[in-house]
Amino acid sequence: MASDISSIVKSEIISTLESLLSVSGSIEDVKLLDGSNIDEQQCIKVESNFEYSGTTSNWQFFIPTITGTKFEYLMLGGIADLKDAIDDEISDAAKEIVSTICGSITTSVNAQGFDDISNMKFSLGDSGVVQCPSDIASSKLYNFSVKLNDELLPLIILFDEQSSAFISLLTEDSSATKDQSNSASAPITAPSGGNSVLSTILGEESVDNLRLLFDIKMRLSVRLGTKVCLLKDVISWDIGEIIELTQMTNEPLDILVNGVVIGQGEAVIVDGKFGVKIKNIGEPKIA
Repeated sequence: MASDISSIVKSEIISTLESLLSVSGSIEDVKLLDGSNIDEQQCIKVESNFEYSGTTSNWQFFIPTITGTKFEYLMLGGIADLKDAIDDEISDAAKEIVSTICGSITTSVNAQGFDDISNMKFSLGDSGVVQCPSDIASSKLYNFSVKLNDELLPLIILFDEQSSAFISLLTEDSSATKDQSNSASAPITAPSGGNSVLSTILGEESVDNLRLLFDIKMRLSVRLGTKVCLLKDVISWDIGEIIELTQMTNEPLDILVNGVVIGQGEAVIVDGKFGVKIKNIGEPKIA
């Protein structure tokens, strides 16, 4: 039986959107579609090619206008006007989001050590604005109902036949994924015996297995801020150029582990080196 990466796909979509857009999110539902289920509209199409276990697979992401405009609006910190049509900036934002999602999925799948889907790599393929549903094939087409700050947005992905065996559980109830995400943000006491929180939740045998992972190295980074730039602007930069970021000087900095936001903090100086003081871990605390 093929390994299933459905939960990885859903969790990495949400964690990437939360990280890049600085919002809280969840996947409310995933449905298998055909062309008749899609409203006539423009979509941003971004192709991604995956290589694993000697196989090449192609995924096509279709981001409808309502979703693409919202993505760019949130990436800019919600300080610009919300556009009503797709332009180059929105397309660039969509490609960045898809690239980060695919990179996160690749990293997570490789970390699982699956025999039948190993050494995964990805590269972005063609992209552009297409008309939905006329420019979308109907096989293995899924609509992800993504909830961002209480607003539902559609995200459509077309999986090819090579990947279909690995996503058989995509349409299962997403509440399990959300429950896992919520429980992951709860504080867990490190194992110190039979009465530890981990022992209570997982059992002694599972805790012993979990200890095998404690020495895995993970990259921690602190994000000062972000900005979506056009290629024509980037190639015009020179020494001394000042790039204004969306982050305000009094806002906390995002703390990321392997590219996933796990908390916020503030910059400090420790023995002449930069450091970060953790303000919260997991879900932002409400003052």
